Order: sequence, then structure tokens, then C-alpha cells
Amino acid sequence: MPALVLLGAQWGDEGKGKATDLLGGSVDYVVRYQGGNNAGHTVVVGDQKYALHLLPSGILSPGCTPVIGNGVVVDPSVLLSELSGLNERGVDTSKLLISGNAHIITPYNVTVDKVTERFLGKRKIGTTGRGIGPTYADKINRVGIRVQDLYDESILTQKVEAALDAKNQILTKLYNRRAIAAGQVVEELLGYAEQIKPYVADTVLVLNQALEDDKVVLFEGGQGTLLDIDHGTYPFVTSSNPTAGGACTGAGVGPTKISRVIGILKAYTTRVGAGPFPTELLDEDGEALRRIGGERGVTTGRDRRCGWFDAVIARYATRVNGLTDFFLTKLDVLTGWEQIPVCVAYEIDGKRVEELPYSQTDFHHAKPVYETLPGWSEDITKAKSFSDLPKNAQNYVKALEDMSGAPISAIGVGPGRTETIEINSFL
Repeated sequence: MPALVLLGAQWGDEGKGKATDLLGGSVDYVVRYQGGNNAGHTVVVGDQKYALHLLPSGILSPGCTPVIGNGVVVDPSVLLSELSGLNERGVDTSKLLISGNAHIITPYNVTVDKVTERFLGKRKIGTTGRGIGPTYADKINRVGIRVQDLYDESILTQKVEAALDAKNQILTKLYNRRAIAAGQVVEELLGYAEQIKPYVADTVLVLNQALEDDKVVLFEGGQGTLLDIDHGTYPFVTSSNPTAGGACTGAGVGPTKISRVIGILKAYTTRVGAGPFPTELLDEDGEALRRIGGERGVTTGRDRRCGWFDAVIARYATRVNGLTDFFLTKLDVLTGWEQIPVCVAYEIDGKRVEELPYSQTDFHHAKPVYETLPGWSEDITKAKSFSDLPKNAQNYVKALEDMSGAPISAIGVGPGRTETIEINSFL
């Protein structure tokens, strides 16, 4: 049975929650494999809207086991708050599994994130200030706190003290902040231990056994391809690997187990935070996309920057992820435009470039080369099949598919759970 990876093919916020939820009823496990509560998914079920920041979207699907993999960084207070909120709304969260090897976001990681970003001023990255980057830095520097450490007070104390030896020097001498007491941090973290303990498991073993037993496992990435630490628009990126390879390291499943890689692609383009964005619109069209598309960050509450579809980015996502399919979302947002520009290439120093430049300098100077496609005015939210779409909407989808390098197998025509056209089954 298949192991599928579902990931963002742009800068995140493409609608992965809707896609994951659509598949959730057909899969046995949904695994979050990287990131933390700096990512957000909005899932609409009937007349209910759920905003998930850390938990896998599959937690809303009865019969599905949601898993937080070893590649995720976990803020215990956010985790427990999110679980409590879902429980209050009648959602069963008892099947959740959390890797004992996932790293913990500590209070000092959040402090360091906020003061560092503030210190950078105009050079800031645009982080969410939730401690994600510093936690991954601690992981790489081998001073990180893992979930399993909550159950050995001696080890936990030693690790917190070791981490704070250096961090307190930086906080007090560079940022003029108070030192953080190790004992207080240990006490706070131990306070979460028993609440989290029922969920902690050897998720690598669980997932590999599930695949051996012919279970269907869906790996869900946070953020998007262009925010990948290795393959994104560095340094304006996240601190982990949302790309397909991250599913293997972040969940402990070998690449030969992955059978399908699905890229979520918005019918236009958005991004949150700082960094280059060739098709960004700073005019009435950009504001209209933001308003109609409800483009405000689920986790941050920040307005998203909006622009026309960028086929160069889509082709790049296809290449670095080995995409087998696209799920095109928010096609309905484009209803009403007489003409819809699509970026097919860039102009850099007077030359036409059809692939994403590897040079940061070149990408910062890239100007979009547009082709204009005819729009449509008909309401498409009730469309149940591809043939139900207006002819110009069909042509728009086909053009994007041709430019992007992988088949578009599903189309989102509205925010609701059922407002999706399935062209090719993902399973």
C-alpha cells in the first residue's frame, strides 16, 4: 500500500490542510514530519472551521492515527492547548502519537528567537518568534531537549544547564536581557511530562510496521518548498526541510517506501514574511486576491503578500520534490478577472530565464515575464467535475499543468471539505 507525501509547492499556505483532510478518511496514519507551531492549517468540516498549528490535519478524521514525527519541534504548552481546544469541540484526540525523539521548544528558545529578530532590525528574517529556529539550532549543536528527556529529571537538568551556560552569556552581555534560571525551565518542562506521556511512542517503529502491514501512511509537510532550509529562498526560509526528502528523515521511513509525492499549488501565489517574491502585486489586484482569498496567516495573523501564479517556482518544486501530482487550490478566488497573468519566466539582466536561478542575487533581481490567459465570471464553487468548470477555467488549469511539469489531479473550488474536484485518485 502507498506511502504518500503531501507538501507545499510554493511558500506555504497553499491549502495543505484541505488536501490532507480530504485524504484523511482514506488513510490510516497522517504524519507531520517537520516544522513546529510556526505553520498553520485551516480545515473546514461542514460549518466548522478548525485552525491547526502543530497537530496533523488527520486528527479530524475518525479512524486515522495522527503522528508527530521526530523531525518536528514541539512546544508543549501549544500542544496541550490545541488538544484541549479540540477536545472541547468533541474531537477525539486519544490516538495521537508523538515521537520521543522530537525536540522540545523551551522558554529560552522563544526568548532567543524574539530578541535576535528584534536585534536584526531591517535585516530581520520575518520569523514567527515562536522559538522554531533556535530549537533546530540547538538540535544541530547537540544541546537540544527531546521529548524523552522529560522522563529523566537528571538528564533534563544537565541538558538545560548546558544550553543556558552559553545562552545566558548572549542574553545578558549582547542583548542586555536577564539571565534565565535553569531550575525554573526544568520545573516548567517537568510540569508537562505526565500530560504528554500517554501520546509518546517509538513512532519510527510504529510507522514502518504499519507500512509492512499494508497500511496507508500520509506524510504532511508544513510551510512549503521555497521555505526549505536547503532548497528555499535562503536566508528567508524556515529551519527544516518541508521538501519530500524531509519526510524520510523527519519520520524515519526509507525513500523506497514513498510511492507518491503530491504538491499543493495555489492558483496564484502568496508568501508571508520577508524575502524575494517576483510576482508580488502591490496594487488593487494584490489587495483583491488578499481580500477574496482570505489571505491572512493561520498562525501569525499576518496579511499574506499576494501575486500571480509563478510557473517557474512550480517547475522547481516538481524537480526538487520529484512530484507525481499537483493539488491546485483556490481556483475560485480568480473568478471575476477578465484577464489573468501567469509568470512563465523571469528576466534577469536583460536575459530570459525559465528555471529558478541558483544565485540569491539573481533571484532578488528577477522580473516576471507574463503570459495572459482569459478569465471567467461564472461561479465555480458548485462544480463537481472538471467538465463543470467554465471553458476558460479549464484552459487555465490545463495551462498551469503544462507549465508546471506534473499532472493536476485535484482542484479546490471553494473552502469547504466537499468543494473539491478529483480528476485522478491519489490512492
